[in-house]
Amino acid sequence: MEYQVRRGEPVFRGKAFAVRVDEIERSDGAVQHIEIVEHPGAVTLVPVDDQGRVLFVRQYRHASGKTLLELPAGTLEPGEEPAACAGRECQEEVGMAPRRLTRLGGFFLAPGYSTEYTHLFLAEDLIHSPLDPDADEDIQVVPLTPAEIDRVVAEGELEDAKSLAGLELARRRFA
Repeated sequence: MEYQVRRGEPVFRGKAFAVRVDEIERSDGAVQHIEIVEHPGAVTLVPVDDQGRVLFVRQYRHASGKTLLELPAGTLEPGEEPAACAGRECQEEVGMAPRRLTRLGGFFLAPGYSTEYTHLFLAEDLIHSPLDPDADEDIQVVPLTPAEIDRVVAEGELEDAKSLAGLELARRRFA
C-alpha cells in the first residue's frame, strides 16, 4: 500500500522533540491524520569495563513515574555524529571515555508515532574521563556481570525497551 503526505502541520515544539500532524492519502484514496513525534535521534551504549561488567545507570524517569535501570543513552545534538554523541554520553553518564566504539546496529524506538532512531554502540577500553552530567540528570552507575544482567532481565527489573534491545544486539555479537 502506498501513502502520500498531503500536508504536515507542526503543533508543538519543545526542547527535546516536536509534534506534527500529517494528513496522508492511502493508495485506496482514504485519508488519515497521523500524529508524529519528531525526534533528532539518539544513541544507546553498552559500556563494558575491564572486569567484563556492563555499566548501567539508574535514574528517575518522570514519564514512567519511577527510577529505572537502563543502558546509558542520550540525544543527538544538531549536526552531531552518532559516534561523537556516544563518546560524550559515556563520559557524562558513567564518567568513562571509550577508546574503542563499535556500532552494533540501530532501531526505531516507537515507529508507530515517533521518528526517533537509536544508534547502538559497544563501548570498550574505558578510561576515567568524566564530564559534568546534564543539569536535569541524577544518575547512579550500576556495574553488572553477565549473570546479574540475566537475573535483572528474568525478574523484570530491566523495563527499558532500548536497554533490552541493546542487550539483545550486543549478545548476538558475542554469541
